[in-house]
Amino acid sequence: MIKKAAEQGIVTVVNFRGTNEFGSNLLSEEYCQKYGLELVYFRALSRAAPEKEMLREAAKLFETLKYPALFHCKSGADRAGLMSALYLLIHLKRPVEEAQKELNWKFGHFKSAKTGILDYFLETYAEAHKQSGIEFMQWVDLEYDPIELTEKFKTKSGASFVVDRILRRE
Repeated sequence: MIKKAAEQGIVTVVNFRGTNEFGSNLLSEEYCQKYGLELVYFRALSRAAPEKEMLREAAKLFETLKYPALFHCKSGADRAGLMSALYLLIHLKRPVEEAQKELNWKFGHFKSAKTGILDYFLETYAEAHKQSGIEFMQWVDLEYDPIELTEKFKTKSGASFVVDRILRRE
């Protein structure tokens, strides 16, 4: 994947699993160095409401990355989907409806499982924006409450079983 990304003009690889000692991270580091790509680690969660500080840090990340960049996590469905949506909302100032398309079953994302909290997060912002026109980061700073969002979100146990036990997502 790294060699092909370099051949296609990618200059930065962003790993949304954060830093750790997984073999996959060590291989990513080795191959990014080999092919001259910058490797950036940023931790995003796939089963929790995004924390306000993570959202602020994401805005800084998008401002400082060298582009074109490749976003990835373990499966490319949840964390990478969320961060792609945030990139559209924060960096490109695209409509939330466009950003929501980054969390899709076609990419392996399951809205009914625990990972659906990411959809619920975007849906909550979409409703606030529809009512008042509030910009995303302003909403994050003034209205967004990750604890309240978490308390209101409900999963479907069957979907969580598939994602957690069968697909072995983290």
